[in-house]
Amino acid sequence: MKTAAIIGGGVIGGGWAARFLLNGWDVRVFDPDPQAERKISEVLANARRSLPSLYDKMLPAEGVLSFHDDMADAVAGTSWIQESVPEQLDLKHKIYAQIQKHAPKDAILGSSTSGFRASQLQDGALNPGQIIVAHPFNPVYLLPLVELVPSPQTPASVTERATSLLTSIGMKPLVIRKEIDAHIADRLLEAVWREGLWLIKDGICTTEELDDSIRYGFGLRWAQMGLFETYRIAGGEAGMKHFMAQFGPALKWPWTKLMDVPEFTEELVDLIASQSDAQSGHLSIRELERLRDDNLVGMMRALKKSGSGAGGLITAHEAMLPDPEPVDLPVTVSRRIPQSWTDYNGHMNEANYTEASSQATDRFMEMIGCDAAYIASGRSYFTVENHIRFLNELHEGDELTITTQVLKAEGKKMHLFHRLTGPDGKLAATVETLLLHMDTNARATSLPSEEVSAMLTAYADAHAALSLPEGAGRHVGQ
Repeated sequence: MKTAAIIGGGVIGGGWAARFLLNGWDVRVFDPDPQAERKISEVLANARRSLPSLYDKMLPAEGVLSFHDDMADAVAGTSWIQESVPEQLDLKHKIYAQIQKHAPKDAILGSSTSGFRASQLQDGALNPGQIIVAHPFNPVYLLPLVELVPSPQTPASVTERATSLLTSIGMKPLVIRKEIDAHIADRLLEAVWREGLWLIKDGICTTEELDDSIRYGFGLRWAQMGLFETYRIAGGEAGMKHFMAQFGPALKWPWTKLMDVPEFTEELVDLIASQSDAQSGHLSIRELERLRDDNLVGMMRALKKSGSGAGGLITAHEAMLPDPEPVDLPVTVSRRIPQSWTDYNGHMNEANYTEASSQATDRFMEMIGCDAAYIASGRSYFTVENHIRFLNELHEGDELTITTQVLKAEGKKMHLFHRLTGPDGKLAATVETLLLHMDTNARATSLPSEEVSAMLTAYADAHAALSLPEGAGRHVGQ
């Protein structure tokens, strides 16, 4: 079992703990705060609700979470150690000395620092090459970006191992080419933050109005395309060169106050705090976190369909996840129910039973060789009829398993029976589906390839010895 140590269990440390834990790692937490266990348990509850909802496959079984009063116990035998203590360089140096006294020499020591350079963190360390900046974004268990910043003293092998390890837990390690204070993303955020402070101080807008300008406008574009790709489109058919020629001169106009920061007077702080309270003070921090997480899951799942941005990363990580153990019938779906699949009654919406069974059909098609390459060649199976029986409720976060039985395979026809079971193994629904093989170019039925036909026939022959499932062949109202 892979083991990670989390040093500092605040918001960021708790997010790291959840990210590792839900990807099958054992996690040890060291934090002298007597509230650390409570705080991390609340972060973990949010993570358990949201992270599995990104995937159409089950994440690995959770690792074991433990809390330690002794640094030596926390870091012994670990592969990854993540430091998330306050942004005080002297404190970090003190912590590193304790960690490196007891940690394995080949463990990677990542720092969540948002501003310090790796060379600053390594200064005076017992093993400088072990330390690397690994700066994440909140919530760490959902947002995949981690800025990975080596120093000239960091061995290439450490950066490569860190990249591979972070990728394996579904993150997007962005290796920064040169050390720089505050890395990349926080420098961009700092620029927006500075302008925002001036706009509010000068009475141009309120905190809510400024946030509206982001969330109803360019924020939606940035999630899928970032900055430069967005502006490439803004240049029209002529592209980026045209955009820069047209709007470049505006950079010389005195619009920005980026090099100035308004003085943090008591009046300014009170103004911003009061506007922020008016904007969302009716919600607790935990309620805001759940709202944020639900929205992130919805947006990232939408990006998953197109493969854009974080969506493509989720698909790539999903392909790394292990397939479920085989049973008597092939397991074609093994996943958790996302919150977006539930309705006002608190259980899975009837449309999502169809979506789940469609995923099962797609997976079975892959198993018989009717995969993406086969479909790209102009051949596929099309569903022509479904019959669903709703037998039991499924709720947000429940484990869903679907097995698939071949009832008949004749020529162009593929007749399947899906069983949907919940976390207690109780049958929740059955979906009987009939498909016809199609030539997608001619838009007409056709025989499958010999290879696909042989694979399908092999399953049909194996399943022929099974009894006809209860409910097969039923009609509506029977």
